[in-house]
Amino acid sequence: MGEGYSTPDLRLLGNALLIGSFWLLVYYFFGFYSEIYRKSRIKEIFLMMAVSLLGSIVLFFTLMLDDEGVQQYQAYYKTFTAYFLLHYFITIIPKVFLITFVKNQVKKKKLFFNTILIGSGPKALDIYKEIENSFETLGLKFLAYLPVSKEYGSFGNTLRCLGDLSRLETILSRTHTEQVVLAVEPEEYSYLKDILFRLEQHPSIRISIISDIHQYLLGSIRVNHSFDIPLMDVNQDLMPEWQANMKRISDVIISALVMLLGMPFFLLIGLIIKLTSKGPVLYSQERIGKDGKPFMIFKFRSMRVDAEKNGPALTQEKDNRITGIGNFMRKTRIDEFPQFYNVFIGDMSLVGPRPERQFFIDQIVKLAPHYKHLHKVRPGITSLGQVKYGYAKNVEEMIARLKYDIVYIENMSFAMDLRILLYTVLVMVQGRGK
Repeated sequence: MGEGYSTPDLRLLGNALLIGSFWLLVYYFFGFYSEIYRKSRIKEIFLMMAVSLLGSIVLFFTLMLDDEGVQQYQAYYKTFTAYFLLHYFITIIPKVFLITFVKNQVKKKKLFFNTILIGSGPKALDIYKEIENSFETLGLKFLAYLPVSKEYGSFGNTLRCLGDLSRLETILSRTHTEQVVLAVEPEEYSYLKDILFRLEQHPSIRISIISDIHQYLLGSIRVNHSFDIPLMDVNQDLMPEWQANMKRISDVIISALVMLLGMPFFLLIGLIIKLTSKGPVLYSQERIGKDGKPFMIFKFRSMRVDAEKNGPALTQEKDNRITGIGNFMRKTRIDEFPQFYNVFIGDMSLVGPRPERQFFIDQIVKLAPHYKHLHKVRPGITSLGQVKYGYAKNVEEMIARLKYDIVYIENMSFAMDLRILLYTVLVMVQGRGK
């Protein structure tokens, strides 16, 4: 080996990789990678300062603090302060530059957000003029408007009308709408709940509303002021962003650990299934997930292969289609274990409403249209409805169980997920599943 050549310090490289991964996770956790086109420079400056301080404290006490190497506490303070300031300015300066670049693109009308205006009365006309005059700030490009009722006229040649509210879903998909502005008159408030319910089926679309009618919204909908215009954003996020990110991170870590550590157990269950009944070990079926998108769910097979030869059917008491080992797996929820793979790839979550087949959803929606609220979240391996009610034997019981899932969605939190998981473990241990 030539003179002067030194091998790389593997420990140093490992720490650098660990620290880099830590910061990426922290930024994801606090939502720095979401809504990248609508960031506020002032808000980002203060948020980045708080996050940098918190992250620096964690790293300092876990990786940098060395009682043997540093004898004076003054050196600790200097090291920590230097690292914090260096990290903060290295990250915030390019971030502010990028936000400024995006705002300049909006100002030059090279970047904009396709917007539909719902309403045609005086309020709609006023807000339309205000937003048009504030394009450089908001970047909202109005494509068309939809009247709420026939009591008000049109916008003339300034904005085209694409029909009435019956065509709302079609218009949203065909125009690639990114934002909807609601400007309804007081006499049109009766339409508001239905409009919001239909817009909720499009979670990627941002909803804004004139501020003086926010008190008419459903109590579960939170609103935030948007810029200096009398407009408020309807927040469709069911959980704070950091909790939603923590939920997803937990899903990935726990599902990966269960699949890895539980492999011997899964192989044993698969062998028992194979020896006790004819057919494959695993059973797959199409279910409807978040945003109404279909996916394939996986289970350990607990029924005969020809269980649904006469069409889709729900499990009944003393169902003769269930195999001997299948009855035990259902009571202990072991048959659900392959769904940890669905959780790992993002089709499902550990906790969320149980996914159903389209065949049964069509029947449920006829009697309970609010069932569509369940598609706002990822379905789960376990749910409040599952542990409180259990398996449903018919559509009526599915609707009865629905109230628990609605309660969960309206009160979603990471702490609630933990309580449901603990309750599920209790149900499994006691064999109270049905």
